[in-house]
Parts: sequence; C-alpha cells; structure tokens
Amino acid sequence: MRRYFRGPLFWITLAVLAVLMGAQLFSSSAGFKQVDTSTVIQAVDEGNVKSAKLIDQEQRIELTLKSGDPSRITSQYLPSTGEYLAAQLRESPPPEGFDEVNPQQSVLVTLLVSLLPIAIIVFLFFFLMNQMQGGGSRVMSFGKSKAKLATKDMPKTTFADVAGADEAVEELGEIKEFLADPAKFQAVGAKIPKGVLLYGPPGTGKTLLARAVAGEAGVPFYSISGSDFVEMFVGVGASRVRDLFEQAKANAPAIVFVDEIDAVGRHRGAGLGGGHDEREQTLNQLLVEMDGFDVKGGVILIAATNRPDILDPALLRPGRFDRQIAVERPDLRGRHDILQVHAKGKPLAADVDLLAVARRTPGFTGADLANVLNEAALLTARGDSKLIDDGHLDEAIDRVVAGPQKRTRLMNEKERRITAYHEGGHALVAAALRHTDPVHKVTILPRGRALGYTMVLPDEDKYSVTRNEMLDQLAYMLGGRVAEELVFHDPTTGAANDIEKATAVARAMVMQYGMSERIGAIRLGQEQGEVFLGRDMGHIRDYSEGIAEIVDEEVRRLIEDAHDEAWWILVENRDVLDTLVLELLERETLDKEEVAAVFAPVRKRPEREVWLSSTRRPVSDRPPVAVPPRPEAESAGSNGGRTTTSAAVLDPAPAVDAVPADGAAQGDEGRVG
Repeated sequence: MRRYFRGPLFWITLAVLAVLMGAQLFSSSAGFKQVDTSTVIQAVDEGNVKSAKLIDQEQRIELTLKSGDPSRITSQYLPSTGEYLAAQLRESPPPEGFDEVNPQQSVLVTLLVSLLPIAIIVFLFFFLMNQMQGGGSRVMSFGKSKAKLATKDMPKTTFADVAGADEAVEELGEIKEFLADPAKFQAVGAKIPKGVLLYGPPGTGKTLLARAVAGEAGVPFYSISGSDFVEMFVGVGASRVRDLFEQAKANAPAIVFVDEIDAVGRHRGAGLGGGHDEREQTLNQLLVEMDGFDVKGGVILIAATNRPDILDPALLRPGRFDRQIAVERPDLRGRHDILQVHAKGKPLAADVDLLAVARRTPGFTGADLANVLNEAALLTARGDSKLIDDGHLDEAIDRVVAGPQKRTRLMNEKERRITAYHEGGHALVAAALRHTDPVHKVTILPRGRALGYTMVLPDEDKYSVTRNEMLDQLAYMLGGRVAEELVFHDPTTGAANDIEKATAVARAMVMQYGMSERIGAIRLGQEQGEVFLGRDMGHIRDYSEGIAEIVDEEVRRLIEDAHDEAWWILVENRDVLDTLVLELLERETLDKEEVAAVFAPVRKRPEREVWLSSTRRPVSDRPPVAVPPRPEAESAGSNGGRTTTSAAVLDPAPAVDAVPADGAAQGDEGRVG
C-alpha cells in the first residue's frame, strides 16, 4: 500500500490541507484567553472593559480589560447573549475601541474551503479507476483494448518449436502463406479463412501454435484473453473489441489471437438471468467485427478454447470461424518428438531411450511431457547427479501420474498387507484376461492420495474400445475389491473409486454404446459432461421409468458378471496371488519384467461366447478380408501410432472415456488412509 502514497498528487493534497489548517489557526484570535460567557458578562456589567470587539460571523467576543489577569479574554456566545452584550456595550459612554465587525475571509481561503471536498472526491475517483485499469495513463481508457502486441525483442516462436501436432501445423501453414504472399491466393480467387478455432484438451499446445503462426509470418501479433473483454461497466467489452480490430486493421496484415474465447463467446440466451448482459453485447460486437472483415484486409482471428461445445453457433458458422482445427493429445510418435524438443539442453544419460518414455506415457499432453522432463531434471539436481537417467524419468512419470511419494506416511503391517492384496488383485486379474493392457508396474508405496497403485499401459495407441475390452476393464477394476473379500472377508473403503468408475463404464455400455441386448443400439439420456446452465438444465429424461428400471438391471448384471469373473481368476490363481503379495511386501515395487516372472504360471481366461445383439441377427461365419501388407515406410508410421483410418471413421471419445489416460489402476486413489 505504501506505493499508493508516493505520487505527486498525494503531496500536493497534503500541502493544501496544511495551508488551510494554518489559515484557520491564524484567523483565530491570538493572545486572547478563552473563558466562559459568564466571565465576559460580569466584566461588561462591572464596566471593566477597556476595548471590545464583537465578531458576529463567528459569534465570538474579544475583550481587553482595564484591570485583572488575564487582561485579554475571548468567549463564544449564543445569539441572545450577543444581543445583550452589544446593547450593554453601546451604552454611553461606550468602551474605548468598541467595534462590532463581521470579518470576511480572503478569496483564496474561501475557494479552497469550498472546492477542497470536491477536489478530494474527484482525486479519489481517478486514483481508484487508475488502479483498476492497471496504472499508468489508463485512467479513462476503459474502452481501450488490453491486447498485448508481440514485439521483435520477444523470443520468436516458429513451427520448428511445435511437435506432436503435424496436422494442425499443416493447416496453419496456409495462414502463414497467405499472410506472407496474399496475391498467390487472390490470383486464383481463393479466400483465406477469416477465423481459425483451435480446440482440444488443456496443455496440447494451442497457444504455442498461434505464436508459431505469427513467428513464421512475421506480422504483428495481438494476443488477449477472452476474460479481458468483460468488465464491470456496461459497454466496455464491445468498445474493447472495436478498438482491438481497429488496431489490427491499421497494422494489417496482422493476427489477432483470443485465448479462452469461451469466456466471451458462450451460447447466447443460456444464462439464468436476462439475456441482454455485458457478455452478450461483447459477443455481438465480436460477431459484427468478424463478419465485416475486408477480404483483402489481411487480418486473421485465431482463437483457442477447451470447450467448443458451449460456443455460440453464430460464432462457428462459415464466414467467421471458417476453419476449426482439433489439437488432440499426441500419439506415440508425437510424444517422442515432444520429448526430443523439451530434452534440448538437458543432460540425458547415454542409455536413456526417449521412445521408451513415450511408450510409458499414453494420453499425456505436451504440457505433461514437459513437466515429466522438468521433474526429472529437478530430481537429478536434488540428488546431486550430473545426468538424467531412467530412474529419474520413471520417478518423474509416477509423480505426474499419481503425485509425489508420501515417505512420511507409515502404514502398519495389516494395512500394508491389505494394500498388497488389493493391488495384487488388480494386477492378477489384468494378467489373466485376454483383452487388457500389459501390467507395467505394481507398487504399495503411498503416493499422492493413493496407498498404492497398479499401472497398465497399452503397447500402442488406441482410438476405440471393443465390448470385450470394456468387460475386461470391469473385471480388472473390481479385482482389488474381490481380493479383499476373498482373503480377508472384510472389504475396505479403498475400493470406493474402483466401484465408482466401474459403474460409470457399465452405465456407458448400456446407455451410450448399445452394448446391452435388452436395451439395444439406443442412446439414452444426454452426454455426461459439465452442465451448462440454461441449455442443459432444461432437458428432461428422454426415456420412461420402465426403461430406467431395465438400465439399472443391466448395469447391475454387468457389474455382477465382472465381479464373478474376477473372483474365479483369483480363486484359480490363489498361489500366484500370495507369491505376488510376498514380493510386494518385501520389495514394495515391481516393474514389468518382475511382474511377468511372477505371473508366468497364470493361464489366460478362455474367450467369451460370441455376443449377439439379438437372436434374430446371427453371427456370420465368413471371416474378414485379408489385408495385404503395407510398404515398410507406411508400416513404420503405423507402429508409431499414426493409424488415421480408424480415427477418421470411429468416434475416439469412447476410448478416452473408458481407458484411463494415465494407465493407472482405476480407483486406487480412493484408498486414502
């Protein structure tokens, strides 16, 4: 707060107050002693007054006495008392020097006294507004844009700094070419997209891509957040939008980047209050500015959001955001490229294989991978090592997935044994099923909120999930709970998250994916996402009570079948389970090779019977066509995870929802001590 009282205006105000206080002091009587009114009246009645002065404006009397100590006195009086004193003093002969005056203050003092309160109020108003607007000379610039203009002094970002998003880079390459050579496109009658929307999960590099476009094109780059448009004053957001695009047009060709555009571009009419609010006015102005672009103006709007589903349809129509580019989580090759970018400048040990690290991090975003390498570097420095080795990278992955290890959390032997059987149940069920991913790690070391966890990771990226894989997931999720029931006959609360996620998968199979014979291929209910007030709250359930009862029965059947399957696996392989628990209690953490050695005697469960969605539609005995082998280069791309055909035909959302991105055991974070 001290810095607010160092400006020149504060000292000027302080000086004015001091002058006023001094003037007030000097204007008061000097050398007169303040006495009661009765003393003054007594002196007048006794004729002991040598000279007198009545100051009517201040209702004060000043007397110089003929005798007595003090000889000069003053007193305030009431109007009636003043009239009496004046009448007495006017009697003949009046005292020497009697004067009845109404003194006037100087013009300067009068102006200061009159205008000072107004000046202080105005000063405080400007001071507060200045602080709200960020200081400087922005006191009255409410309607000015807050966009930051990238200068040449800032670090330049290019497409070489972007990895794991080749398709997005290719799409944005056209923007760069148009800004660098617009005549090439105008010669063939092509119109560059007026707006480009980048959408995808957080941390996938949307902002980095926008900066790379500006760096490649070498044009002015205005960046602003969607929340910067909205203020407490009505009309400020629309004014800032106008000012932003006026600046961009004046410096065209240019790029305007709006990060988190969902803060201002949400669906109109979806609020709980009135529809004519500040945010909607800002959006309306943004729509007008985008639609009013000059085709040859060279101003392109790039926006980024994590929630494209809540944006207003008018913002997404052709003519505004003509091109919408998905920036998804990178595949295997993309993760490898990202790791190579972030590994620059970090001393890696000679035996570190970044491709192996990429295989252990399915579902990680670019920000996650950068965090992994940074955590590994921090661990290396903390241990006074010079090189980042596989141990540091492995620990860094665990920290990103499950949190830091709780070395101070000491469990008693009973809890350690329960945790070992719980994690062993997960791992053993996963190893015995035919459609689960390989077990990469089992540990009973507390980490984050978990007392232990089992990590299963796919050997290659997946973009869809089959029904058998989802059934295996259900059994695998319930493996820990079943092991507690089988061994201790007294389950714990540690399986709460396992049950929650298993129930969610079973309900999705019935209501979303059409994997129930009794329900059929029917989508029931709305998509389970974040509620958007005003749009989602108004929807009612689109199925009857009878269907709801069938859904509950089917979900319970799937859970019970998975429970039974996990139980049979653990009963048949109880010796293997006990061996695994002994290894965990002794070594606390087992890696992929050590787990595989323990599970060597485990036999895979037999294949399930062929599933029929209806008895009226029997399964064909005709096998699928034989696929000819692809060229070596193309095959290598497939091994790298770039299988784009299935991703183009199948909705990848089920894979994201059903398969944990980090590969950790479902629900182990629920084992809070």
